[in-house]
Order: sequence, then C-alpha cells, then structure tokens
Amino acid sequence: MAERSRNLRRRRLACIVALVALAGCGEQATEPRPGQEDDPGPIHVHGLGADPADGALFVATHTGLFRAAEGQQRARRVAGRYQDTMGFTVVGPNRFLGSGHPDLRERLPPYLGLIESRDAGRTWRPVSLQGEVDFHVLEASGGRIYGYGSDFQSRRPLFLTSADGGRRWRRLDAPEPLISLAISPADARELIAAGERAVFRSRDGGRSWSRLDAPSAGLLAWNGDGVFLVAGDGRVWHARRATTTWEVAGSVGGQPAAFDTGRADELLVALHDGVILRSSDAGRRWTVRSSPR
Repeated sequence: MAERSRNLRRRRLACIVALVALAGCGEQATEPRPGQEDDPGPIHVHGLGADPADGALFVATHTGLFRAAEGQQRARRVAGRYQDTMGFTVVGPNRFLGSGHPDLRERLPPYLGLIESRDAGRTWRPVSLQGEVDFHVLEASGGRIYGYGSDFQSRRPLFLTSADGGRRWRRLDAPEPLISLAISPADARELIAAGERAVFRSRDGGRSWSRLDAPSAGLLAWNGDGVFLVAGDGRVWHARRATTTWEVAGSVGGQPAAFDTGRADELLVALHDGVILRSSDAGRRWTVRSSPR
C-alpha cells in the first residue's frame, strides 16, 4: 500500500504541477477498500470547499470525498464511497458539483462528466457529458459553469462553459493548458486563469484572454478581499483587483495541492501531505483546519 501511495503521488504531481499527460491523470476508476482496516484515507487532494449549510469542510481526493465538521480536525469519509472526485466545487447549501472517475463498485463509465450532489456528497447524479469528459478544473457561479479537463475519445484537453447549470455546453479556447481558474464574485463572465507559465484574465466568459503581470503561475482563488495566488514555493500573493499590483500576503509553508475560498471570505489551501490550512485575514496567517493524522 505504501508503494502504491508513492506511485499515485508521483502521478498526481506530474499532472497538476508539470501538466504532463493531462488526459491520462487519474484515468482509472478508484479502487474501493470496503471493510478493510488499511483504508488509505484522503490521498491526493483535488478540491476544497465549505458547505454554507453548516460550515463543514469538504475535501475531494483521489480516494473519495471527506468531511470535517466545524471544530473537528479529522476529516471522515462521506457515505463510505471511493469516487475519485477530480473536479469539485460547492455551489450552495448541501449542493456540490463534481467530475472524475467512479467507485469501482458502481457500474458507471470511467469519465463521469458533470455530476451533482444535493445531499452534501452522500449521493451523486449525472447532469451531462457522462462517459465523455473528465473535468480536472471545475468552477461555477450561479448557473454559469467552467470546466477544463480531457475528452474521453481523443484524450485531448477540453475547455467548456455552460450558462444553464450544465445542460448545454460551448467550447472555449484556453490561453494555455490550465491548472487553476477563479471567477469574479461580482461578475461570472470575469475570469482569472493560471497556466503552466503565466496568468491570464478574461472579461467575456473565456472568449478572449489577456496576459496579466502576475508574479508566477499557481493556484488561484477570488473572494471579496481580491484575487489570491499560491505559488509552488508556498508564497501567497494578493491583488485587490485583477489588474492591480500583486503583493506577498504570507506563506503556507509548502507546495499547494488545492486552493479555494471558504465561508465569509476565508481561504482554504491543501498541502501535498494532506494537511488543510485556512486563513481569515486575507492570507497573512494560516492555521490547521484539518489533518489526515
């Protein structure tokens, strides 16, 4: 199991940090371990979110979805399921969107397309693109959804948007292969996207892009305090607006695996060892929200 975990970690790093073979990362469905004492726990954090219903932290991983209630540091597996939730975003109380690969106990195609949960991750239903698309980057605001991943038939990168909650989709051109995307809280048509080399901005829903003078590429989040970028060295950069000067706000002390907003402009970041940190002061100070041990 230890050797398998190390191999999985190397694959995840290759896909997200180096963007090597995007379409092949996580292509196999997640293997369940029901009833075994050696449950691997949360391995390879793909996404984070806080449920507005109760403030619980949700951690989407290669080995399933995990939940840590307010005041609890240890995240617990949701509903005993091992779904590889590659793309993940919280869109309302108890309501999540996701993508990825199924638990092997489920008779589903290897690419889940867009899926939705209305009971805080206990059950999921297909919305669209089942068997066709695997979104690695998934963000939503209102009915507007943006997803970047790979096409099942060609295994090529694919960037799509929907204006009606995922029922119908339109293709977009990404400025680079994307590792992160953030939507303006004020306008769902304004986007910040990070590729492997640079950061870009769109004001028309991803139809056109301009390059920003950002300090580096990295993982992005956008809340009422402005735009945030966590670089590979752990430094947290902050800009009040997308076009203003970036400044160092703080550091998370390690390489990030996932980054997102929480409740009330809180920031959440996952490190590669599975520790989840949070900041309530615009990235200056960070405390442990959840730990796998």
